[in-house]
Amino acid sequence: MQDFDGANSVDAATGLMSGARQIPSANYDERPPNARLSLVVLHGISLPPASFSDDYVSQLFTNQLDANGHPYFREIAGLKVSSHLYIRRDGELIQFVPFTKRAWHAGDSTYRGVSCCNDFSLGIEIEGTDDLPYTEIQYVVLAKVLRGLFAAYPALSARDLAGHCDIAPGRKTDPGPAFDWLRLYDSLVIPAAG
Repeated sequence: MQDFDGANSVDAATGLMSGARQIPSANYDERPPNARLSLVVLHGISLPPASFSDDYVSQLFTNQLDANGHPYFREIAGLKVSSHLYIRRDGELIQFVPFTKRAWHAGDSTYRGVSCCNDFSLGIEIEGTDDLPYTEIQYVVLAKVLRGLFAAYPALSARDLAGHCDIAPGRKTDPGPAFDWLRLYDSLVIPAAG
């Protein structure tokens, strides 16, 4: 796991997060004019499904996934997708797209009556599946990441978190029932001084 200090770790001008390994993806573009960040989408991903501890997700996001590397990869060959961040099972944090750019993570999606969630959201992929528990260190890193994002982009807060399943119901199920939302929210609460 990389050293990651959490709070105040985002350079709002460049959209880069300290403590994250930078692996640039070409799968992004500019946000529409006047787009305001108002959503953080949490995803669950593993390639092939339920397989961990390899570089296939990074290869997918950088258009280097070998379609012949696994039968499942033939189904997703040619996809042009990315995410802003990826949190691996061991807590490693990887950034593929600066927060100032529009990553291609949400697809056909709607949030609070507004479609095209990629326009106004940040995407965080968490290595996992719908039905296997996520790791302790993933929750720790995710909480630090979110505190850093909330500090850099004050318009964002814990009220602006959604799962991929929430913005694309019927089409997506991640991060799935195994993701512990209450645990995440509890980790974002700052205890009152007393």
